Amino acid sequence: MSYPENLRDSIDRVKASRQARLGAEFPRLTPEEKTALLAAFHPDYRAESKRELRVGPNRGERVPQELADLLEGKSWIDPDRFRLDRVDYETDVLVVGGGGAGCTAALLAWEHGARVLLATKLRLGDSNTIMAEGGIAAATEPEDSPMLHYLDTVGGGRYENVPELVEALVLDAPLVVEWLENLGVVFDRRPDGSILTHAPGGHCRRRSHSCKDLTGLEIMRVLRDEVRNKDIEVMEFCAVVELLLDENGNCAGAVLYNFDNQEYLLVRAGAVILTTGGMGRLHINEFPTSNHYGATADGLVVAYRAGAPLLYVDAVQYHPTGVAWPDQMLGYLITEALRAHGAHLVNARGERFINELETRDAVASAIIRECREGRGVRTPTGTEGVWLDTPMIDLIGGQGKMTRQFTGICKRFERYGIDVSSDPILVYPTQHYQNGGVKHDPQGKTAIPGLFVAGEVGGGVHGRNRLGANSLVDIFVFGRRAGAAAALDARDGRSGKLTLEHVRRFHRELQKAGIREPVTSPLLIPDYLSAGHKARQHV
Repeated sequence: MSYPENLRDSIDRVKASRQARLGAEFPRLTPEEKTALLAAFHPDYRAESKRELRVGPNRGERVPQELADLLEGKSWIDPDRFRLDRVDYETDVLVVGGGGAGCTAALLAWEHGARVLLATKLRLGDSNTIMAEGGIAAATEPEDSPMLHYLDTVGGGRYENVPELVEALVLDAPLVVEWLENLGVVFDRRPDGSILTHAPGGHCRRRSHSCKDLTGLEIMRVLRDEVRNKDIEVMEFCAVVELLLDENGNCAGAVLYNFDNQEYLLVRAGAVILTTGGMGRLHINEFPTSNHYGATADGLVVAYRAGAPLLYVDAVQYHPTGVAWPDQMLGYLITEALRAHGAHLVNARGERFINELETRDAVASAIIRECREGRGVRTPTGTEGVWLDTPMIDLIGGQGKMTRQFTGICKRFERYGIDVSSDPILVYPTQHYQNGGVKHDPQGKTAIPGLFVAGEVGGGVHGRNRLGANSLVDIFVFGRRAGAAAALDARDGRSGKLTLEHVRRFHRELQKAGIREPVTSPLLIPDYLSAGHKARQHV
């Protein structure tokens, strides 16, 4: 399956415009232009897509409808019937989630002398981390600095980032790259042996460290081996359905659901670290998603029901370049690194319409604008998109650079008869990241003593819009910090009586708010068989 004939005319226009575009600079948006573009076209600004929460610590705040349903949901377990006198597992630190943040937190907790149990909903490593292509941001180049990284991150986050979290991110980032390298991660290198870097959108310096276009896969290869080689027990196919508190309000464990035998497991722990990722599979605003199958906001739900405030969960990131054709790859992420290496975004007429290295929210909004105003490319199945002109990479960087640097992407499109070194890729924004999450401090501590978070489930570091390459560094910076802090916290030896009183209290709050038939949450697995389920491109 190559491109259908009705798209060839537009592709010919793209090819014909390449020489004129080669070497030409496209102007950056002024602050006023960017503000207007976001207000007119970014999905976060659709008033009808959000509603006020009626219960919980964020009551009165507006969040996406799909998430609100789950945050106002009832528990999987009946707190009046569930037995708390039989503990199945006991450990110092329970890590919930098996992606990059979870593995990192487990390793650091273990290094600090804690007994560690890692429970993950799917297999160890099944996560957004393993799908990350572009790279990990850190100020390691001579002309760069943590200060510049800080300024870029805050500007990209619309100046609503939590300052102390950004400070932790940028100061720890170079140490994280060194840590990963020492563990055995093979980063791309220049002929002189130094690590190759590039500048993603919104960054003023080259600071993204990559492993071709398989960065997350390479990092998870190393981290999974490290976890397996340590005395860390791993429980796969065990999803969190509830947190346990003690009589003093401290987090003291969790209830897990084992998919294999369909039984609940009670885990008592000195501290709990949630690393459950984001909410991509809720398909906010009916967008396709680049997220893995398990990204259903589980950590947000159980933390919220236990009383942990959330921050910026109304801000959703739509990555500008998700695949729009072929249909089998709808929503699949095409890394920002392609644009950093010279690929242009052009409309159906072959015209550039945005500087490719603007922040993600601006680029996504510009693509939506082009499609909404009739300058997009429509496929035979009705989806729309614009062209990411990947052959520009070879024109700028020399023949063979596309296949050499982006091997994974080339191979995926070859399956459908598309050679992306000679033909462009049709793209449209895809739901990619949960900018907000559970409120926490620089050590990952939440408002609930004994409960920590790391990675996408946490909120604040990215403000309302994450810069490219900051997600990977986020999970390692705060995974390391939360792991170490939780290990120390668990030494306090809290041994209060286990209780589910917070669940009873939340259920009473649902009734008082008039929510008579709440859904059961967390969702755990997306329901794609439901007749009412919607997950499609939304222009």
